[in-house]
Amino acid sequence: MEVKPGHKQTQVGVIPEDWDVKPLGQVGESLIGLTYKPEDVRKHGTLVLRSSNIQEGMLRFDDNVFVDKEIPARLMVRPEDILVCVRNGSRDLIGKSALLDERNRGMTFGAFMAVFRCSDGRFVNYLFQSGIFKKQVNEHLGATINQITNKSLNSFVIPLPPTDRERSAIAAALSDVDALISALNQFITKRRDLKQAAMQQLLTGQTRLPGFHGEWVVKRLGDVAHIKTGKKNNDDKVQDGAYPLFVRSQTVERINSYSYDCEAILVPEEGGIGSIFHYINGKFDCHQRVYKISAFSDDTCGKFMFYRMTYSFHKQATRNSVKATVDSLRLPTFKTFEFLAPGFDEQTAIAEVLSETDLELVALEQRRDKTRALKQGMMQELLTGRIRLA
Repeated sequence: MEVKPGHKQTQVGVIPEDWDVKPLGQVGESLIGLTYKPEDVRKHGTLVLRSSNIQEGMLRFDDNVFVDKEIPARLMVRPEDILVCVRNGSRDLIGKSALLDERNRGMTFGAFMAVFRCSDGRFVNYLFQSGIFKKQVNEHLGATINQITNKSLNSFVIPLPPTDRERSAIAAALSDVDALISALNQFITKRRDLKQAAMQQLLTGQTRLPGFHGEWVVKRLGDVAHIKTGKKNNDDKVQDGAYPLFVRSQTVERINSYSYDCEAILVPEEGGIGSIFHYINGKFDCHQRVYKISAFSDDTCGKFMFYRMTYSFHKQATRNSVKATVDSLRLPTFKTFEFLAPGFDEQTAIAEVLSETDLELVALEQRRDKTRALKQGMMQELLTGRIRLA
C-alpha cells in the first residue's frame, strides 16, 4: 500500500507523520471494578454500573443494581472516565463502552467492567468506539478467551494527534454528532409514547374521531378472520430473496418463492410471545410456527386488527393462561381473542391515523441511522488524521 507524503504506516494503519502511536497504559490507567456479594445488594445505595447500563454507546438506567458497602475512592467513577465491558457471557458485548460525566458522580462499577481513566477521556472515548479498538479486542479474544484483562487493555495501541487543540477539536466535532443522535433518540421515544397514548385512546373508544358516533361491539378474532400457520422452515430463507419470509423473530428474512398474496397479520407461535406482530398486504411466505391471520370479514379492517392485537393481545393471552408467562401460543388463544370494534369505516380511519404515526417514526429512525453512519465515517477520517481539524 502506497503511503502518501506526510504520512506513515503504523500498527493502527496510515496516520500523519506528526501523530504518535501509544499503548493505552502510557496514556492513562485502567481499573477493574467492584466485587460485591448478593447480601450487599439493596433497593437503594451506591449504583453499580454494569454492561446493561451501556446501550449503543450511551448510558441507560433501565436495569440498575445498588449496593451498601464501603467502596475505595479510586473505584468511584469520575467525569471523563470511559466505562468498558471487559467480561461477559456474550462475547459480542465485550469492549462496548461509554463516556461518563458529572451526572455519574457517586456511582461505582462492577467487577465485569473496567474504567479507563486519562486526561483526554473525551477524545479517547471515540477511539474506544472505533474500528481501531474493536479490531484489537477481537484479535485478543481469539477463539477461547472471553475477557479482556487489565494487562491486555493497557497494551492496546491508539493513534494520538500531537496537540491538545487537535484532540479537543476532534472530540468536539464527534460530540456534536452524538448530541444530534441523542436528540433524535429522545424525539423518537417521545413519538412512541404519543403513539401508545393514541392507541389507548382510539382503540378503546375513549376518544372518537370526528364524524363517528356508532356503538362499538365485542368480537372474537376467530369469527372475523382465518387463522393458520405457515409451512416453511428457516432453511428456506435466501439472502436478498424476492419476497418476505416471516419467521419466529422480529427480523424478516427473504425467500425466492411465495405461498400467499393477501393482507395478513403474522405472529410467531413462540419467541417474543405476544410482542411480535407483522403486517403485510402482498406476496409473502411464513414459517410453520408463525400464525397467519388473514381473509378478514367484510366488516373488519386488517390494519385495524394489526394495531388492536399489538395493543392488547399479549395481556389477554397471558390472562387466559394458567401461568404468569406463556411458552407458546396456540390456535384457541387466537380464536378466542376478544376485542371491541366500531364499524368498518371507523376502523379504517383509526388505522390510517396510527399508520401515519408509524411512518413518522420510520422516517425519524432512518434519519437517526443515517446520522450514526455519518458518525462512523467521520470517526474513520478524523481518528486516523485523513481529515485534519487543527
